[in-house]
Amino acid sequence: MRKKVEFISGEHRLSGLLESPESEVKFYALFAHCFTCGKDIAAASRISRALVQKGIAVLRFDFTGLGNSDGDFANSNFSSNIQDLIAAADFLRTEYQAPRLLIGHSLGGAAVLGVAQYVEEASAVVTIGAPLDAAHVAKNFALQLDDIEKNGKAEVNLAGRVFTIEKQFLDDIKRYDTRHIGQLKKALLVMHSPIDSTVNISEAEKIYQAALHPKSFVSLDDADHLLTNKRDAEYAADVIAAWAGRYITYADNANHIAKHIAETASSKYDKNEIAKGHVIVEEKNHKFTQHVSTNSHYWLADEPESVGGNNMGPDPYEHLLAGLGACTAMTLRMYAERKNLAIKHIKVELTHSRDYQQDCQKCESESQGIEAIVRKISFVGELETAQYARFLAIADKCPVHKTLHNNVKVVSTLLNQA
Repeated sequence: MRKKVEFISGEHRLSGLLESPESEVKFYALFAHCFTCGKDIAAASRISRALVQKGIAVLRFDFTGLGNSDGDFANSNFSSNIQDLIAAADFLRTEYQAPRLLIGHSLGGAAVLGVAQYVEEASAVVTIGAPLDAAHVAKNFALQLDDIEKNGKAEVNLAGRVFTIEKQFLDDIKRYDTRHIGQLKKALLVMHSPIDSTVNISEAEKIYQAALHPKSFVSLDDADHLLTNKRDAEYAADVIAAWAGRYITYADNANHIAKHIAETASSKYDKNEIAKGHVIVEEKNHKFTQHVSTNSHYWLADEPESVGGNNMGPDPYEHLLAGLGACTAMTLRMYAERKNLAIKHIKVELTHSRDYQQDCQKCESESQGIEAIVRKISFVGELETAQYARFLAIADKCPVHKTLHNNVKVVSTLLNQA
C-alpha cells in the first residue's frame, strides 16, 4: 500500500511516500536517499518495495529543495538534511510508530549515522555505499571548489543535472566529525560494493572501524553506486530484513509501542483542551488504529490483526463491553458499601454477539438482527439467599445499562463546510 504524505521541517513542507504491507506491519523504517537524488530514485524505490514484502513499512521523502518538497536546494545543507530526518521520524512517531530502523544510501548513509542519536526508538542503522563523513561529497564537484570559495557559490553538474552549491554548504559539511559513530549504541550494518566508483569501499572500512559492536559488513559484490540493477537492490533488501530481524523483534517493538502510548498520554492534548465528559477520537495510521483522548486520559483503539488492524488497543465493541462492565462493577460496589454487604471482590465478564432468533426472522436484513450482550457477574464474599436476586437486579440499574436499553439518539454534525 502506497500513501503520499506531507510533513513540516522547519519552515518547509516536505513530500514523502509511505509504503506499507497489506498485512501486519512488523515495524517502521526511515530511508534517506543519496545526495541530490530524491525519494523516487530506483534504489530507494526498489529497496523499499522489497522491504514491504517482508512486512516492514518504509517512509522515504525528498529532502528540502528536492523533488516535490518545498525550499531552495541552494540554501540547504547537511545540517538541514539532519533536521529533515528528525522531522520525518517525528512524523512517523506521531502518526504511526517511531522508526525502529534507519537506512541511508550514499550521503544519506552519513546522514542516518548523524541522526541516529536523535531517534531513541531506532535499534538498527544501515548504510549503503556511504562515506564516513559528509565532507566526502565535495569530491563530486572538486573542480568548482575554488569558484565556490571565491564567489560564494557555483553551478555544478551532478548526474546530468545542474545544481547551485553555496559556500555555506561547504562550511557546514566541514563542521561534522565522526565521533558519533562510536557512540551509536545501536546495531550497525555497513553495505558497500567493492567496485563503487563514487564512494570507494575504503569508506565502508572507516565506518566499520569507527563503530562499536554489534556491527556487520556485507559486500554488494558487483553492484554500482546507485544499485541500478534491480537484483542488487532486492538482494540488499533481503539482507537488511533478515539482519534487522535479529535486533528488532516483535516483542521488542510491542514494548516500544507501549512506551509510546505512555509518553503520548501526557502530550497528545492538554487536559484543558478537552471538556470534562468529552471524548476525541482521531486516526493514528489512516487504517484502524485510533487516538482516543479525554480530559485526563489517553489510549489507543484498534482492530485485531485478523481483520487488518495492528492490535494496538481494544476494538470498538470491546470498548462498549468495558464501559458496561466497569459501570456494572462500580454500581454493585456502591450498593454493597451502602448496604454493608460482605462483598470483597466483584468481577464482570462480558461477551457480545448477534443472536438471530426466531423473532428476528421478519427483519428486512441481517444487519437488523438482535444484539445480545452476555454479562456474567461473580463476587468473593457472602450473601443471604434473599439478597442474590436483589444484587443481580441492581446490576441492571447501572447508568450505562440504562443507556443501552433506552432509545439512544445519535446526532451527527459534519464540521467541514461544503
